[in-house]
Amino acid sequence: MIQDKIKGVGVALITPFNNFEVDYEALARMVDHIIEGGVDYIVALGSTAETATLSLKERQEVLDFIVERTAERVPIVAGMGSNNTADLVAQLRSFDLSKCVAILSVVPYYNKPSQEGIYRHYMAVAEASPVPVIVYNVPGRTGVNMSAETTLRLAHATDKIVAVKEASGDIEQMQRIIDGKPENFLVISGDDGITVELVKRGGVGVISVAANAFPESFCSCIHKAMDGDIESAERQMAEQFTEPLNLIFREGNPTSIKVMTETMGLTRREVRLPLVEGTEQLATDIKAAVAKYDLK
Repeated sequence: MIQDKIKGVGVALITPFNNFEVDYEALARMVDHIIEGGVDYIVALGSTAETATLSLKERQEVLDFIVERTAERVPIVAGMGSNNTADLVAQLRSFDLSKCVAILSVVPYYNKPSQEGIYRHYMAVAEASPVPVIVYNVPGRTGVNMSAETTLRLAHATDKIVAVKEASGDIEQMQRIIDGKPENFLVISGDDGITVELVKRGGVGVISVAANAFPESFCSCIHKAMDGDIESAERQMAEQFTEPLNLIFREGNPTSIKVMTETMGLTRREVRLPLVEGTEQLATDIKAAVAKYDLK
């Protein structure tokens, strides 16, 4: 059952670069690092992967590499989103998603569609996708919020849409989705910092940025919450992750998380324009936090 494969900690995997080309040696290290750190599944080609700056050819090559390196150790979800519905439908029919358990598809960005437009977009995506669909609400990036009512309308309209990654920051909106959803529809946090609270309310985990850098530490916290030990998870979140989570978003995502993965000897901090590399001050602060909180 697909829902069993996308619970717990998924990681929105970064795309390492070297001289602005995909660094496959570093990508291999990242895949091994996060799997050995205990993540439950990988999300390739999300916004944290700088997918907007990858060509279609690079996207397929990166996904194929991740599939090969993962070697079925954990499930893989592929990011497939666009603000051009017809173009996305065409991509879904041509892209090789045969080794993926689902796609993660962001609300159409920049166009600012109505709720009806969002609904119709996702119904077209669900019809075209060869695998189940996780819808992704992140108004801070897209410019429009997918309402709880639209999410629930989609959840009840088709079994092909199996989950939502919710990154609106509105915990009450998430609660309305949890309260009104079909039994098998999942609510996944898109924000590392509120994951324990969402799990307490009925969510099923997170698609994490932090787990790129310190999967073992972060998974230990979220898995406690998933196992029902909310008090212990809340304490660990407050004591160990408050400062590090602030740091990995301080200069934007994935700029800051790449500084942290560089600090930990996994990748370079390189990003592609229009993003720019993180500052030396951020690197200094991250190095101190990694040591202080024993992140791994």
